[in-house]
Amino acid sequence: MAETDQLPPEFFTAPEPGDTHAANKRLRAAGCPVRAINYPPGGDAYVVADYETALKGFSDPRLSKQVENSPAWFRELLEDSSPVLIRNMITADAPEHTRLRRLVSRAFVPRRMALLQPRIQEITDEIIDAFPESGEVDLMEFAFTLPMRVICEFLGVPIEDRPELHAWGYWLSGAPFADEESNRQLKLASDGIERYLVDLLDQRRSSGLGEDLVSILLRAADEDVFTNDELVSTLVLLIIAGHKTTANLIGNGMQALFSHPDQLELLRSKPELAETAVEEFLRFEPPVYRGTLRVATEDMELAGCPIPKEGFVHILMDSANRDPEAFEDPDRLDITRASNRHLAFGQGAHFCVGAPLSRVEGLVAFPTLLRRLRGLELAVPHDQLDWVFDNSTSRGLKSLPVRYDARLASDTLEG
Repeated sequence: MAETDQLPPEFFTAPEPGDTHAANKRLRAAGCPVRAINYPPGGDAYVVADYETALKGFSDPRLSKQVENSPAWFRELLEDSSPVLIRNMITADAPEHTRLRRLVSRAFVPRRMALLQPRIQEITDEIIDAFPESGEVDLMEFAFTLPMRVICEFLGVPIEDRPELHAWGYWLSGAPFADEESNRQLKLASDGIERYLVDLLDQRRSSGLGEDLVSILLRAADEDVFTNDELVSTLVLLIIAGHKTTANLIGNGMQALFSHPDQLELLRSKPELAETAVEEFLRFEPPVYRGTLRVATEDMELAGCPIPKEGFVHILMDSANRDPEAFEDPDRLDITRASNRHLAFGQGAHFCVGAPLSRVEGLVAFPTLLRRLRGLELAVPHDQLDWVFDNSTSRGLKSLPVRYDARLASDTLEG
């Protein structure tokens, strides 16, 4: 592919999601849905824009997640800046991936997550109870607080440690090729959260195991012989994915509703649509817009585009989720959409293990906000919303200012 056809790194930092979706549409319409991009800078890298190729890419054994298959310079960068991130299932292939995923899969089965729903409802109501009786709030504070409280409680982590965990998670959810200062902050966050979790594991072992997730993982480690490094790395992954993804789901979903008042009123009047609404939010404005890096283990082709060995491949879930070949009228938000085969949580062996928890949190959050905050609406024009565009794979709002006429009691049914 000619150098002039290569997409710049700025493709991943468009000024707003609308521009991103327009750019994705141009990519899908350009003929070949696989295009070269200079990201990470200096590496052979490609984006996959259509649904069919994305679906195949998720399960193609030639596209590896194993760190050892990446170029030497990239491995060294990862090992130097964020070693705590490269010892879990997200950076492994089978059979190593199968072994590491088994460490957490038993804790995140949908049945177990459904049992958490009453407690998630209580936490949601407690957070809203602290809102003023009327006025304005930043809904992103709610969006981040809810999943962080849930994951901390699920892990058995003291809630007073939430701000520090959130700060570490912010840096660790980025990537190690931004700039020197970001790399320094990434290393500090990596070292800090590793020390914290090593101490937490030691404390839990000495004080006795309970029913929290850390105890469940420690029991699994004893049964299957997982290393302490693997336990720590897995916990880091769960903390990052366990709050940022759900926070973006809530923020992006509410923003989508504010942009589509008919859908907001439909969900307010029919809260039983929450399940299909959550799936549509995940499709329409996914909290993770591209997959984590995959690397070609051999010279190969994707949709007729040659990918060299050690070439990076970015699967654009946000683009695949708007592909008209896979979805009818894909740019329309429809919270009643049936057979919603979106790729927001990936597909195949690396399907997001925390998806059941995120879905349950969304299932509680959206109808509760609409039920309890009468007259809820966006407090600023849509074009004044601040979106986060960094070098991570997620995309969400910096803030979501809203206003409402009254905060209703948790047991009030508005009708």
